[in-house]
Amino acid sequence: MASEPKQERLGRDLTQGPIFKNLLLFSLPLIAANVIQQLYSMVDLAVAGQFVGSIGTVGVNTGGEMADLVLPIAMSFSTGGQIFISQMMGTGNHSRLQKTISTLITFVSIVSLVLAVICIVFCVPILRLLNCPEEAMGQAEMYMIITALGYPFVFGYNAVCGILRAMGESKWPLYFIIVAASINIVADLVLVAAFGLEAAGTAIATVLSQIGSFGAAFYFLFHNRERLQLTFDREFVRMDFAILKTLVRLSIPQICRTMLVRVGMLWVNASINAYGTTVSATNGVGNKVQKFLEVFIQGMDSAASSTIGQNLGARKPERAARVVWYSCAISVACAVVASIIGLLWPKEIFGLFSSDQLVLSVGVVYMEFMVIHFLSSALVGSFQSMVTGCGFVSFGFAIGVLDGLVCKIGFSLIFVPLFENAGSSGIFAFFINQLPAAVASDVSSFGFLGYFLGIACSRILPAILCICYFLSGKWRTRKLVVQQK
Repeated sequence: MASEPKQERLGRDLTQGPIFKNLLLFSLPLIAANVIQQLYSMVDLAVAGQFVGSIGTVGVNTGGEMADLVLPIAMSFSTGGQIFISQMMGTGNHSRLQKTISTLITFVSIVSLVLAVICIVFCVPILRLLNCPEEAMGQAEMYMIITALGYPFVFGYNAVCGILRAMGESKWPLYFIIVAASINIVADLVLVAAFGLEAAGTAIATVLSQIGSFGAAFYFLFHNRERLQLTFDREFVRMDFAILKTLVRLSIPQICRTMLVRVGMLWVNASINAYGTTVSATNGVGNKVQKFLEVFIQGMDSAASSTIGQNLGARKPERAARVVWYSCAISVACAVVASIIGLLWPKEIFGLFSSDQLVLSVGVVYMEFMVIHFLSSALVGSFQSMVTGCGFVSFGFAIGVLDGLVCKIGFSLIFVPLFENAGSSGIFAFFINQLPAAVASDVSSFGFLGYFLGIACSRILPAILCICYFLSGKWRTRKLVVQQK
């Protein structure tokens, strides 16, 4: 009797073959997906800046603060599922894969709906807390309410991508984000440039793109349901509470870390907004540029985490350690390139999003500070991939507290008075003297530069701790998530 043909494995086996080649092939689609995601995210800001002006830029940036907070929460649940499933794939335990997938998707759908309602109901109080400039309040309110409607699709898309990354599949998430980018760019140009819907148009375009990416991702799951042993029936929406407990245990520390990081960033942004529209617009554009230039590092971090998870599950710790060193070399190289781009062409980069000459001038100093952030982020991403891959989420939480609150706020509080009281010479005066006289008449003080430098230095201590944990070798004896009751 002939045996049934063996189905092709979904994804890539990251426990076999040349490490550098596998890591590179796995990470490139993830990096490309991150690049495209940041590009189409930046389109909103660019379109608003060019067709609505600085008020539109501030409205989109401030109104998008909650979306910037919700996205990392969705990614935290995605990462929790990725950790669990990657170790499951490494150990060869596929028996509970269907329940894990269905539990993850059902639970994040519920969470996303709750967050959407909260953001819509408390929209105005949230914007007041962010010190949104009064002239941009209408634009920001509309942007926040509309984008909240897309939260369920954001969570669903990230959950599916986390599942696929855990299996070693990185090409399809790239295709999903291409769908989203295409929809977003076309809709932005039509709704804002052609119909003049201002910030509301960029928000509608964003939601449409999120619907498109989730639709493509869910169709992929449905099309491959037999290979994943999925049955899309009434049982699919029933959660396995034992699995849910594990997923929550993996995700909650990362969510808390994300929340603290964002709270720190919201505090910094709110403080920066108090310096006026020029500084607020510079910070909004700078945040987008910073995220874009770091997408290579983030893609490598995600690829390394999945690779490490599979190798630890397969009991190959030495191979997992080499993954960290390879990812570090690649990430640092990417950080150097990003730094060179930021230093050589700062006005050209900021000019893509604003025509305000004061914003471009402040952007030059902003990019000089961000070189520190690029290099320290490369180190954090590389060595924290071991923390993530082995499932040590409590340490990841501690790193997030250090990054988001202690360092970001602490360094800012140290640097702000130094810039406010800077004399005519010294390192702080050097940066102030780069700004044209018109900036001095537009802001109350140069303390905002202290916030920029505080953000730039916030990842230095986390990088040191992650390196020390990796070099200590304690991850070698840590019990894997799939081995814990």
